[in-house]
Amino acid sequence: MDILSLQKALLNPKIYPDRPKEVRFFETHISLLFFTGNHVYKVKKPVDFGFLDFTSLEKRKYFCEQEVTLNRRLSPKIYLGVVKITQDGNQILLDGRGEVVEYAVKMKQIPEDLLMDKLLEKDQVTLKMIEAVSEKLARFYSTAETSDFIKSFARPERIKQDTDENFEQTEKYIAVTISKDVYLEIQNRTNDFFRTEAEIFHQRIAADRIRDCHGDLRLEHIFWEDEISIFDCIEFNKRFRYTDTAADIAFLAMDLDYHGREDLTEHLIQTYIQKSGDQDLMKVLNFYKCYRAYVRGKVESFRLDDPNIPEGEKRGALQRAKIYFNLAQRDALKFKLIS
Repeated sequence: MDILSLQKALLNPKIYPDRPKEVRFFETHISLLFFTGNHVYKVKKPVDFGFLDFTSLEKRKYFCEQEVTLNRRLSPKIYLGVVKITQDGNQILLDGRGEVVEYAVKMKQIPEDLLMDKLLEKDQVTLKMIEAVSEKLARFYSTAETSDFIKSFARPERIKQDTDENFEQTEKYIAVTISKDVYLEIQNRTNDFFRTEAEIFHQRIAADRIRDCHGDLRLEHIFWEDEISIFDCIEFNKRFRYTDTAADIAFLAMDLDYHGREDLTEHLIQTYIQKSGDQDLMKVLNFYKCYRAYVRGKVESFRLDDPNIPEGEKRGALQRAKIYFNLAQRDALKFKLIS
C-alpha cells in the first residue's frame, strides 16, 4: 500500500478502537505518526537510507517488535505493543480481518508539554531534574547488556566507518546545509582524532563502558510525570545503539547546547560523572558531541529530499541542519583540549 493511501486511511477516526473525534498526524524522515488522544500509532516508512532498511513488510514488522522490546527498558508504561493494519476489500482496519498490509507500534499518548524540550522552552528544567536524569541513566548503563560482540562496535576502526558514512552521505549537502570549509574541518579533525587518540577508545572498552544504550538520547525523548520515561531509542541498527555510554550522554549534552543551555550541559556532565564513576568520560565527550551534532545535521538534511514533507517544514529543517553542523564544528575544535 503506498504511503499517501495509508496515511489517508489512518487519518479516519472510525478505524480506531477508542473512536477519537480527530486524528492528528506527524511525519518524520522514517515514520508516520497518528495521534488519537489516548494512543499513538507509529508506522515505519518503506525506506532504505543505508543505515536502516524498512523496505519489506517483514522488516517493518521485525523492527516494530524490536522498538517495543528495547524501549520498555526505560519507558515500560508507554510502549503497549505492535498492531496489524489489515485490508478487507476496500476497508482498512486495525487488528482486523483481511490481508496484513502494514504494522504499527502502539504507544500511550503522553502530554507533550511534559517533554523535556517543552519544559526547557518554558524554563522549567531544574538542576534537580538534570540530576534525576543523570541518576536514571547511570543506573541503566550499569545493568545494560554488554558482551565482547557489543564492545567490538566501539573499536576506533569500526566507529570510523560511521563517521566516514556521515561524510559520504552529507557531501551532497555542501553549500546547502554545510559549507565546504566546515565540512572539511570537521572531517579532518575527526580523522586526526582517530589517528592520534586511538588508544582512548581501547581504554573505554577495557573499562567496560560499552553497552546496549539508547542511541537517540535527546530532550524530546524524556518525559516527566510520576517517574521519568526515556523513549524512542534506536531499534533499526545495532551499531548506533551498541556504543560507548559517553556517546549517549554526549547526545543529550549536545542537545542542551543546541538549545543554548550550556549551564545545564555542565551540570549534566558533572553529576553523571559523580553518579557513574566514569572519570574518563571527558576524554571522549567532545568527540562524541561532535559526532552526534553531525548526525543530527545529516538527518535534518535528509528531510530536504523527502517529497512528502511540505516546503515550509523543509525550510525549518534547512536552518536546523546548519545549526547542528556549526555545533559539530565547535566541538571538533575542542578535541585537542582534553587528550
